[in-house]
Amino acid sequence: MDRINCILEDEDFKSYLKNNQALEVERIFCHHDINHFMDVSRVAYIINLEKGYGIDKELIYAVGLLHDIGRWIEYKDGKDHAIASSELAQPILLRCGFMESEIDEVLRAIKSHRSEKQSTNLGAIIFEADKISRPCYTCTAKGQCKRFLNGEKYILKY
Repeated sequence: MDRINCILEDEDFKSYLKNNQALEVERIFCHHDINHFMDVSRVAYIINLEKGYGIDKELIYAVGLLHDIGRWIEYKDGKDHAIASSELAQPILLRCGFMESEIDEVLRAIKSHRSEKQSTNLGAIIFEADKISRPCYTCTAKGQCKRFLNGEKYILKY
């Protein structure tokens, strides 16, 4: 997990986390912070193991940690944060020693992490983990959340 620790120590990564935090101070809904990034990574890794995909743990954690780093850009100018995050992630991945083929796979999963239609197993597990990793059972804003507007109930899976 050396490359993942490199991401966690990357100055740009830390800066993007701070940008997200600054723009989500007043947000009553889920935040896009290190807790969310780690939850997505860990749940995605569990799904990978359960489904027997055999995807490298560092690729899963790279997508989990980087998939929402551009959320602050969406808040500022409306650009889709999945696209912004993939653009911000590429230099970090290069600095942390990921190979070009790995970078392509990670960026593809980041770009598509909001879409149910996935072309890769990595993208599919990140999409699923992003949705089910939130601790909605303790959320005070659940009554206003778009995920529960039609009376849906939160079901813990992981």
